[in-house]
Amino acid sequence: MSGMPGIDLGRFGIYTFDFEHQLAALVRESVQELEELGWPAVWVPELLGREALTHAGYLLASTRGLRVVNGVARIWSRGARWTYGAATLLADGYPDRHVLGLGFGGQPQPGTKPLAAMAGYLDEMDAVDPVNPAPRAPMRRILAAYGPKMLELARDRAAGAQTYHVNVAHTEQARRILGPEPFLAVEHPVLFESDPAKARAVAREHLHRYLSTPYNLAKFRRLGYSEEEISGGGGDRLVDDFVFWGDLDTIARKLHGHLDAGADHVTVQVIGVRPGESAMPYWRRLAGALLPGRAGG
Repeated sequence: MSGMPGIDLGRFGIYTFDFEHQLAALVRESVQELEELGWPAVWVPELLGREALTHAGYLLASTRGLRVVNGVARIWSRGARWTYGAATLLADGYPDRHVLGLGFGGQPQPGTKPLAAMAGYLDEMDAVDPVNPAPRAPMRRILAAYGPKMLELARDRAAGAQTYHVNVAHTEQARRILGPEPFLAVEHPVLFESDPAKARAVAREHLHRYLSTPYNLAKFRRLGYSEEEISGGGGDRLVDDFVFWGDLDTIARKLHGHLDAGADHVTVQVIGVRPGESAMPYWRRLAGALLPGRAGG
């Protein structure tokens, strides 16, 4: 895989907030079933209380070969030295199975710009003088990136980039900025609902917070969406581009569009599942459609 030789995340993985709402025993059962289904990678955010690196370590310890990606570990949640130490330990304990995704976030730092904050954090990581044993496999890091300058930083200072809530046109743009070698992963939400009115209502509820934050609004404008499309919960074109809804075949076909546009890997987030419930029934169906060697794959 470009950008990260030695670690194969496959073409498709699972992105989920589900584990934030589940007891550890259920999380372990879920991630073990994902591995049995053939999913090569699972991506987990840091948002609602689960600390990123311990979360990744628990998932790695619960499985045999599943790759785990922090999507993302927030840079202001811990000092750069301790992020370096934790990620290096996971690289040693679980060779070629962990990817550290870093993103701008955590405790707000007034007056600090995302690009400068990320560059400074990487500087601190790179300046660490290791006192622990060198890992058996390299520690890999990627950056959450949307805009051109953050994508350039991901190209120059990491193995590549992860994008979140983007359309296929953005994937094409990101690949041009990154060039052919760096790794590019794209997260995309999907919804198993074929009624347009119902699907768009759920999609708008999901997209609501992303349509009210400055960095996401800037992203939508750069991609050519009008103010009318961005306001009022999102126009139909925007909603349909950012949440793939419909039957299994429709969803699978649209997800492949990111691969055709230059992504190395697409991580799929199933929405429309209530907190505390599991998306496992949908993950099983998606496995059959997206994973090589499985029925329908």
